[in-house]
Amino acid sequence: MSNDQHSRARRIGTLIGAVALLAATGAHAADIAKGKEKAEQVCAACHGKDGNTPIDPSYPRLAGQHGDYLQRALLDYQADHRKNPIMGAQAKQLSRADIENLAAYYASLPGTLSHQR
Repeated sequence: MSNDQHSRARRIGTLIGAVALLAATGAHAADIAKGKEKAEQVCAACHGKDGNTPIDPSYPRLAGQHGDYLQRALLDYQADHRKNPIMGAQAKQLSRADIENLAAYYASLPGTLSHQR
């Protein structure tokens, strides 16, 4: 399987898992368009408009990450379980719907990370 096919299969699997989780919990379906809008307002300045070009090499690339991972990370920043002054302040301003939408948006994008063996 090529890297593009693997990446696409991973994104589809992530989206299917997210939809199943949302259905099981009774939560609303994430809105990728709203996630993109919020990302442009809040995240793009540091992580890049495409989620792949952060302004600092120590900042993570968000595009192509698993949606559930991104949700957990943002919730952990909100609850101070993960410590970072910038991300903590940013996450505390987000609603649960914002977090779900952002996670779905970034999970839907192609990532540029490659797996090294």
